[in-house]
Amino acid sequence: MKKVFAPLFSCLAFFAAQAQVTTLEQLAEQEAQAASAKLLFHENPSTGNYDLTFQRLDVTVDPAEYYIKGNVTSTFTALESLSQLVFDLSESLQVKEVIVEETLQRFDRNGDALIVKFDTVVPEGASKTVTVRYEGKPGTANGAFNLSHHGEHEVPLLYTLSEPYGSKDWWPCKEDPNDKVDVVEIAITTPTSFQPRKGAARSYTVVSNGMKVAEEVIGDTRKTTFKHQYPIPAYLVAIAVTDYEVYSHTMEASDTSFDIVNYVYPESKEAARKHTGVTKDVMEVFQRHFGDYPFKKEKYGHAQFSWGGGMEHTTISFMGNFSRMLIAHELAHQWFGNKVTCKSWKDIWLNEGFATYLTGMVEEHLDGQEDFNNWKQGKVASITRSGVGKLYLEDKHLDNKDRIFNSRLTYDKGAMVLHMLRKQLGDALFFKGVRNYLNDEELAYNNATTEDLKAHLEAASETDLSEFFKDWVYGQGYPSFELSWEAGADQVKMVLSQETSAKQAADFFELNVPVRLFYEDGSFEDVQLPHMMNEQKFTFHIEQPISFVELNPEFDIISKNDTVIDLAAERIARAEALQVESTLTLNTDQVREMVSTSDAIATVPQP
Repeated sequence: MKKVFAPLFSCLAFFAAQAQVTTLEQLAEQEAQAASAKLLFHENPSTGNYDLTFQRLDVTVDPAEYYIKGNVTSTFTALESLSQLVFDLSESLQVKEVIVEETLQRFDRNGDALIVKFDTVVPEGASKTVTVRYEGKPGTANGAFNLSHHGEHEVPLLYTLSEPYGSKDWWPCKEDPNDKVDVVEIAITTPTSFQPRKGAARSYTVVSNGMKVAEEVIGDTRKTTFKHQYPIPAYLVAIAVTDYEVYSHTMEASDTSFDIVNYVYPESKEAARKHTGVTKDVMEVFQRHFGDYPFKKEKYGHAQFSWGGGMEHTTISFMGNFSRMLIAHELAHQWFGNKVTCKSWKDIWLNEGFATYLTGMVEEHLDGQEDFNNWKQGKVASITRSGVGKLYLEDKHLDNKDRIFNSRLTYDKGAMVLHMLRKQLGDALFFKGVRNYLNDEELAYNNATTEDLKAHLEAASETDLSEFFKDWVYGQGYPSFELSWEAGADQVKMVLSQETSAKQAADFFELNVPVRLFYEDGSFEDVQLPHMMNEQKFTFHIEQPISFVELNPEFDIISKNDTVIDLAAERIARAEALQVESTLTLNTDQVREMVSTSDAIATVPQP
């Protein structure tokens, strides 16, 4: 049974080759490595004056050759009058020609900028279509275009990995993640077959975002076309080519079904099948709490690649292994990161904190409460290794990839702050607020800030969460609690105080503190203490004697070095100590008397 005091307020991956990511800390470290390129990138202000509505990539690649050739057609709407248009495109790629609605157009190059010169000004609100024909060896600085191989036959493998700002290394695009393209078509032409370094000839299979809508063999080449009809930023567009074998699981949504399509190496297919099936179970947990899979009109899937971790490309996560943790983390990003993307690095916890917390929810729902408690205990232990560090980033941290992708803060603290919000508000209101956040017309398939999440949780719960966010998101540190208690015949009295972890920490953490009362018959009762001040007193009725009390029994809040004092037991212990001390004193006096008598006898003259 539960007794609750009503609270006064009711809150990418670049991986070493073949490495197996087994912990979230490893995942965070490798995502931090991947962020280096983004931190060196300065958004081109010249790309902010137009809105991309459609792009078609028509590229020719060969997994055995580090080269790309293609045409990219882009439809845009001018946000102001334009005399030129700027795309992001690596200077290592040669532009052959630019066509604007069937007319060759002048263009200039300036580093990684492609500047299209219009013959006449494009007025504000007008739409135009531009085609860029280009080719060359993609840039290598961002590690976005990769050749590798797999298996004993050393089969060629090509894949892209553009997060955060590597898309320009292999196609003309707009790198700004705040401008999502409404519809993307990706057509990939490859050789129909190839001769690996060892073994017989094989056929290539191509994978990309969205649905495969066409496949055409032209001589000794094959063109495969995919179409993705949801808004997508450039860094989530991806292609991969090798001799994949393909198998699917069917998943149900509220009003439709869709496939979970797995593209795996032939030599990995049998092992992969043993692990990818859990994706349906994980998907069911997420759909139950956060609504249908965001891209249910298309597909979800995995494409195996040569690194140990994963990358959450929209509708198709690239996977280096198929551990459940990695499957859950990348799938969670389809809601938190792909459907709603953090607006800036300051809000990165909205992506990674949610993805981390959802892996914990998988433990809760698939493994049980005890495993979930162990998961939370691990997160709390990680967070409290240090008493400082804010969840929301400051400007001074934006050039520090290790701080942005800090596993202790961005991932672990982000996850536990979400869990504490869930416990503060209750499941119904918390999940309602998060679903509203995901479905907000201004945020869905767009970008969001921390304040957007806060506003939706407040609206759903009709609660002011300003103090909670000030302490746990914008502030730093954690509390240590001291709870003293004493039970009478029909009531228990408690006094609760806290100390904070460091001078930089919040002065006081206002939150509901979970306490568990254990009765002499073996049963227990959970209560929530709304802690608003030090030495705060609580009194409530009990129906049977209490044997002991636990604070934070299931690790639902972030705290460390908590102390629980049984006042009655302490008094008994003191009384017993005094009794022992009195006995010792008495015995000492008796010894002294005996010694004194002995001395007197010793001084009597002998006859």
